[in-house]
Amino acid sequence: MSGERGVPVGIDELLERVREGYARIEPQEAYEAARAGEALLVDIRYEALRERDGLIPGALVVERNELEWRLDPVGSHRLPEATGHDLRVVVVCNEGYASSLAVESLHRLGLHRATDLTGGFQAWRGAGLPVTANP
Repeated sequence: MSGERGVPVGIDELLERVREGYARIEPQEAYEAARAGEALLVDIRYEALRERDGLIPGALVVERNELEWRLDPVGSHRLPEATGHDLRVVVVCNEGYASSLAVESLHRLGLHRATDLTGGFQAWRGAGLPVTANP
């Protein structure tokens, strides 16, 4: 993404611009939406972080480099959970930065309800929400 006249922007400005395009979700709201079956939590953290910190029960683990292929509802490599473009996806990374960039990519695929967890997994855990050990 470039600024005025094609001038490159830094990552902080890029994140700000990306996040202006959608409403992020707080941990408690994400927890309640997932429990009610209204949202699919997708954990994109890499394996070492999942092993160190644990997992969100019920979250779908999809490595970041596979996210678009697995969630594209019309893609040949989609997961069964990728049921349509109206799917409400909540992307979870470690601290809520990489997930914002992932959401922009999902929006480009037509997943217009995709959002991310403010503060990521660390905020989830900090809110006292359920976490299980990685098997």
